[in-house]
Amino acid sequence: MQDKLVEVLRWYQDMGVDIAVDDFPHDRFAQSRAAPAKSLQSSATDDPPPSRRAAAAPEAPAFSASAIEATASETAASARTLEELREKLAAFEGCGLKATATRLVFGDGNPHAKIMFIGEAPGADEDRQGVPFVGRAGQLLDKMLAAIGLDRTKVYIANVVPWRPPGNRTPTPLETAACLPFTRRQIALVDPKILVCLGVAAAQTLLGTKDGIMRLRGRWFAFHLDDHEIRALAMLHPAYLLRQPAQKKLAWADLRLLAKDIDRQRIFDERRKV
Repeated sequence: MQDKLVEVLRWYQDMGVDIAVDDFPHDRFAQSRAAPAKSLQSSATDDPPPSRRAAAAPEAPAFSASAIEATASETAASARTLEELREKLAAFEGCGLKATATRLVFGDGNPHAKIMFIGEAPGADEDRQGVPFVGRAGQLLDKMLAAIGLDRTKVYIANVVPWRPPGNRTPTPLETAACLPFTRRQIALVDPKILVCLGVAAAQTLLGTKDGIMRLRGRWFAFHLDDHEIRALAMLHPAYLLRQPAQKKLAWADLRLLAKDIDRQRIFDERRKV
């Protein structure tokens, strides 16, 4: 019985449920039945006329998506180092995820690495520690790296979105677009020779495609920066492999492909047998 309870708790944690909402239960059905009557009573006695409401609470100015992206692009472009980019991203107010996340999850690994891995967004463990890929998926990623002779001293790891979405939901297009200029600048400052997109969200965002990950994985693409191109490889996300362990054979094939290109480009002095 205890093992089953632990399994349920672990499932809740993986789904992003990491806090208790209240200390006692609520009868939501009773509340929903009482809501219409309360709404009518409230509107008849408490609510001011629409004109008075508008005067009392002026509507906040709206910021368009294009304006947010323009501000993000200008801010990111002005960063000359990764540390400066981190500071500017921490001060950036154009992404609503910043208000709900615990920490900014910027990057990890060797900032001068020639191989860079990009995921989608932080999870609960990453949000608590402020480091990308430290949960169960991150532990699997470390094992995948070790299988071809790599570790975090030889690669750099980041995410397309640096703040955790509530409940580990998928970031919205607006949230991704607001963060993308910072991600592109982060890639430019690291300046890797190989960019690995982990999962469909990272691959679609960075490679400008709508294809699914099964069509994208195991293929080389060109990631375009302003003045040059970087070889990019799409791979299955470690979190997906935890849910579908039978697909690890595909991940191994992609790792072998990556290792061969590392050797071809002579990125490291010593060659590895994979």
